[in-house]
Amino acid sequence: MLFRALVFCGYAFLLAPGVFVFAIAFSSDRFLTFPPPGLSLRWFVALWQHEGLMGAMQRSAILASVVTLLALAIGVPAAYAIARLRFPGREAVFSALTAPLLLPTLVLGLGILLVFFPFGLAATWPGLAIAHLAVTLPFVVRIMATALATLPADLEDAAATLGAPPLTVVRRVTLPLALPGLIASGALTFLISFDEVVISLFIAGPRLSTLPVAMYRYVEGNTDPLVAALAVVLIVFSLAIVLLVERLLGFMRAVGR
Repeated sequence: MLFRALVFCGYAFLLAPGVFVFAIAFSSDRFLTFPPPGLSLRWFVALWQHEGLMGAMQRSAILASVVTLLALAIGVPAAYAIARLRFPGREAVFSALTAPLLLPTLVLGLGILLVFFPFGLAATWPGLAIAHLAVTLPFVVRIMATALATLPADLEDAAATLGAPPLTVVRRVTLPLALPGLIASGALTFLISFDEVVISLFIAGPRLSTLPVAMYRYVEGNTDPLVAALAVVLIVFSLAIVLLVERLLGFMRAVGR
């Protein structure tokens, strides 16, 4: 009972800010006030009609989709080599690919900006995509390396002894078995890229804005509940993706437990 009570208190502490955000998002007032004087959907309608935030949301969705495809295209072969092959420096390669997970995002963003600026990649879409890739690729490598390490190698060996070429073995045997991890890493990569704000603030310029950057700039000069309504939309969207992965695959199975 004590353990359950502690768990409940922990969840309550983590989710309490969301309750305030939801309440303010449905407020009828023109300012951020709690408790709200009345309930209304006016800020969701205003959000739909706000061209700046809607345009930034579309750009973030496109950017996150491109980053997800790039992260999977690079991370899955790298994870396969780490999980299946034995070569000198394998641990060093894995440590190098996952090193960004150990760095504070602020330090990583500043370092990326210093590297990008001489090459003219700052405030450009390619630079922003590469910066997001540096943050998301470690998650793909770690999840897929764990998922591939749990797969029985006997099935791949059996397919190879029956005459299947290596690429056919990967396409017809390995990837279908690793599909839960592939979907989980893709969903997580999309969400991380879509929500990334610190690195985007370093790389994005005044005419290049993702949704988190647009939200940050909006709250600098506005005190209405519009951002709270947008936060509710993002929370529901992220929760829907997580629940979909859990419903279809099971989260622990998806990450390769």
